[in-house]
Amino acid sequence: MAQSRPSPPDDSLLDAYSRAVIDAVELVAPAVVSVDVRKRGGNQGRRSPAQAGTGSGFVFAADGLVLTNSHVVEDSTEIDVMLPDGREHRADLVGQDPDTDVAVLKITASDLTAVSFGRSQALRPGQLVIAIGNPYGFQHTVSAGVVSALGRTLRARSGRLIDQVIQTDAALNPGNSGGPLVNSAGQVVGVNTAIIAGGQGLSFAVPISTVVAVLPALLRDGRVRRGYLGVAGQDVPLLRRVTRFHRLSQATGVLVISLEQDGPARVAGVREGDIIVSFDAAPISSLDDLHRTLSEDRIGTFVTMGLLRDLQRIDVSIRIGDRPR
Repeated sequence: MAQSRPSPPDDSLLDAYSRAVIDAVELVAPAVVSVDVRKRGGNQGRRSPAQAGTGSGFVFAADGLVLTNSHVVEDSTEIDVMLPDGREHRADLVGQDPDTDVAVLKITASDLTAVSFGRSQALRPGQLVIAIGNPYGFQHTVSAGVVSALGRTLRARSGRLIDQVIQTDAALNPGNSGGPLVNSAGQVVGVNTAIIAGGQGLSFAVPISTVVAVLPALLRDGRVRRGYLGVAGQDVPLLRRVTRFHRLSQATGVLVISLEQDGPARVAGVREGDIIVSFDAAPISSLDDLHRTLSEDRIGTFVTMGLLRDLQRIDVSIRIGDRPR
């Protein structure tokens, strides 16, 4: 009678892929938190019941600093953070930047585990990544996939583009927002931020390089300062004969639709109906181009904006303002 072979140890059944995912999760999961939010009701100015929201986040400093998405905590009146061990703490909003969908919270708690940051610039398409979060309230759900593409752009709720976004096929669902995207070494390389409704395997994360760039301002000022013109506009095509006559290198510009009453652009003489075509000699072909030029270091400086007005090319000098909160 043949004897049955003893079952191999469980560890020997794990392939390299499984080991990599398990090791990364064991490093990061103790720092992943659930973020529960109470928000102001929004009923056209009338009083309405407060709304509830939920998302994910992760501790990135042992003194209680937590990263999540700005859209998770916007309009919040109360924020509670639940730790993996079940402890629940009221959180203060340290700062948020809707333009990059990043927010920082602060809790007072002991014995916290913090993540370490990786280099999102070193990611390559096809690389293993792991998402951890709380989709639909299911705590510490793990999904794994690969980096599908790099260098994507994603429009934030503020209307600005987030650059260098990571696309991944790691499954995300509502509630994953604000959770970490990590590499096989257990280092955070992105903050999960969005999915395409109805899409399969189309998930996006803000790269940790972008987060690191805005963190100092959020910790210092609670916001990221950006230049301000007081202009509302839209992209429009330019007549070919106009581009040839004025020797413009682009085929589109930004039509000024409206101007804020005391905004820098109106004060400088910009009018509704003008088409913005340059900014300090750099071509402007879209609103996104214009947004990218309005960095913090421009605040308080004078720039020359090129306009088309009644088919004529004019230049105006504008002092860039500080965008209101």
